Amino acid sequence: MKVHVANHPLISHKLTVLRDEKTDSPTFRHLVEELVTLLAYEATREVRVEKVEIVTPVQPTTGVKLAHPRPVVVPILRAGLGMLEGMSRLIPTAEIGFLGMVRDEKTLKASTYANRLPEDLSGRQCFVLDPMLATGGTLVAAINFLIERGATEITAICILSAPEGIAMLEEAFKDSGVPINLVTGALDERLNEHGYIVPGLGDAGDRLYGVV
Repeated sequence: MKVHVANHPLISHKLTVLRDEKTDSPTFRHLVEELVTLLAYEATREVRVEKVEIVTPVQPTTGVKLAHPRPVVVPILRAGLGMLEGMSRLIPTAEIGFLGMVRDEKTLKASTYANRLPEDLSGRQCFVLDPMLATGGTLVAAINFLIERGATEITAICILSAPEGIAMLEEAFKDSGVPINLVTGALDERLNEHGYIVPGLGDAGDRLYGVV
C-alpha cells in the first residue's frame, strides 16, 4: 500500500484552522472543500488518460483526456459528503457513487446502511472520500465493498490519519492483489481510548453539519 502525506504549507495552514475548536461549521465546510481539492490533485497523479487529437487556434495537436471507463468517486456518508464538492471541482466528469456507513461507538466496527454504486466496477479506478482514518474499520469495509464489485485500483483520500488506521489498512489488504493508495493531509499521533484521532479535529461529521 502506498501512503502519501501531502506536505504543503497551504494544507498545513488550512488544517490548523480546521483543528481549532472555535472554527464554525460554514468556515469548516469551506475549508474542507479547499483541502480536498489540494489532496485530490495529489491523489489523481496516476489517473488513467488516453490520447486525443484536437485543433487549437494555431494548428492540430495531440492532447490527453480522462480514459474510459471514467473514474468513480465514492464519498462515505455522512462526513464524506462534505468532501465531494472539492473532489468534483478537479474531475467533474467522474461518476459519483455513495456508501452509507456507520461506526458503532462501543465496538468501533463499521456497518453499511446505504449503497448507491454501480453493480460492476471492473476496470474502474475508485477514489474513496472519508475525512478521518481513525481505527480503519470504516475504510476497510468500504474498500472491501468496492473490491467485491471488481474495482481494480482504489485511492482513499483522508484529511487526517492515525498510525493505527494505516496499519489496519496495510494488514487488511496486503494480499488483496488490488493496488491501494492513501493520500492524507496529515499523519497524527495516535488514537485515544474512544477511537478518536489525537490531536485530531473532533468529529468531522458534527463539525461539518452540526450535531444530530
